[in-house]
Amino acid sequence: MASIQTLHAQLTDLARLEYSFIPKSDSEDQYTRLRLALNYPIQTKEDCYFIIGAEYNRIILNLEDNYPFDTSLLRTISVIDLNLGYTFKTSEKWRLGFRFNPRIASTLTKSITGDDFFLNGGAFAINDRTKDESSKRPYRLILGLTYNATTGLPFPLPFISYYRKPNEKYSFSLGVPKSNIKRFLSPKNTLQAFVSLDGYFAHLQEPSVVNGKQVDNISLSIIVGGAGYEYLFTKHLVAYAYAGYTFRLNNVLRDGNRGEVFKLDDLNAFYLRTGLKFKI
Repeated sequence: MASIQTLHAQLTDLARLEYSFIPKSDSEDQYTRLRLALNYPIQTKEDCYFIIGAEYNRIILNLEDNYPFDTSLLRTISVIDLNLGYTFKTSEKWRLGFRFNPRIASTLTKSITGDDFFLNGGAFAINDRTKDESSKRPYRLILGLTYNATTGLPFPLPFISYYRKPNEKYSFSLGVPKSNIKRFLSPKNTLQAFVSLDGYFAHLQEPSVVNGKQVDNISLSIIVGGAGYEYLFTKHLVAYAYAGYTFRLNNVLRDGNRGEVFKLDDLNAFYLRTGLKFKI
């Protein structure tokens, strides 16, 4: 899933409850995800923080079409992350951050094995001028390297995110997994247009044989674009809703070497994500 988290999100989002929904086009099949995330920053000394947290994603696959295997074996998938991070200032403008995310991603129909575990992490340099009162155009730049075991690539990947607020009515963010343009209608109401990545990779504890090949893993990757709305109940409590359409959708059963065995879905579809978050 996109997991695809950053140390900045761990610092600012103390709690998040979220619901996502993707119906399969021309089918009764549905993809649903429930997400709960909790993070707690602990100040160790001035401008230094240790962050500890956890995230739970329950993915529900309602597969109603006819498939050449028992779909009950992959009806629910759990993705559980432990979030550990540390950040400190190196100068007036720059901050370094490190995160380590052990993960369990599995159908959890049997006892947990080593195939259910994945290790993710990253190192980041952050230049945050969003709270600099002397800056007429506040910005935030994050540069880093991330490692995600679920990508299947045995080396770190570059990470970049750039945020700027040119005036009081607009802001924009460029990067991965999400880029957006926001329009601030009032202190409590915000509209945005966005493009983002989402998905997951998980181990199937009870493998199936499909087309003569054993299936050990399942993955979903999507690129989605659309519009969103945020409402601030208070300075810290935010409700949000995003709706859009996928530009790319690939839901696949894979073998032990992550090779494609059976494609569950590749038709673009409607996308909905909504929730509540409590932030600093």
